[in-house]
Amino acid sequence: MKQEYVEMDFAKLDTSRKERTGFPEVVFCSGKTNEYLLDIYKKLLEEDGEVFGTRATEEQFEFVKREIPEIKYNKVSKILKFEKEGKERTGNICICAAGTADIPVAEEAAETAEFFGCKVNRIYDVGVSGIHRLLSKVDEIREANCVVAVAGMEGALPSVIGGLVSNPVIAVPTSVGYGANFQGLSALLTMLNSCANGITVVNIDNGYGAGYSAAQINRLANK
Repeated sequence: MKQEYVEMDFAKLDTSRKERTGFPEVVFCSGKTNEYLLDIYKKLLEEDGEVFGTRATEEQFEFVKREIPEIKYNKVSKILKFEKEGKERTGNICICAAGTADIPVAEEAAETAEFFGCKVNRIYDVGVSGIHRLLSKVDEIREANCVVAVAGMEGALPSVIGGLVSNPVIAVPTSVGYGANFQGLSALLTMLNSCANGITVVNIDNGYGAGYSAAQINRLANK
């Protein structure tokens, strides 16, 4: 096993995490200074040959790109990554988003799962206000090893999906909605109180957490 972590004074990079858990350390970019973030990315690239970060800003991307020109940034998901070419992706994770406004969180989940070696099927704008759109995709959704259901407003999508499929459903409440949505709290409570079976709920806007858990389930399904 490689050394347990790399001491950088301002950070201790967990370079042995992949050997312990099967997944490498991921960088939460929000709140980090540009200089700290660049040093972290350079060290993780040196250690693993790739690096994945969430909640990055365009300013951080432009700063890191000066020294790592190949770095990729998605303005929608706010993912900042350098990924090995030719990575094999297996299994099937279905990411469902209720509305177009939920796509940033859904994309965070999708890109996370893809980085961890999973095939992802994106099915967007299938909220319950036009349930025929969702029902037209049920066969596709049922084929997945795991479903991630992302919804704001009242957060009903995971409950509906949970009653239609036999595979695990990970519910992601988003902060999308009007005042009584309370920045995603109403969607969170709806999902926590769902009467549909097999639903697990992550925190508000936590696409990364959903993508990670979905990748774990997908790996188990493929064994």
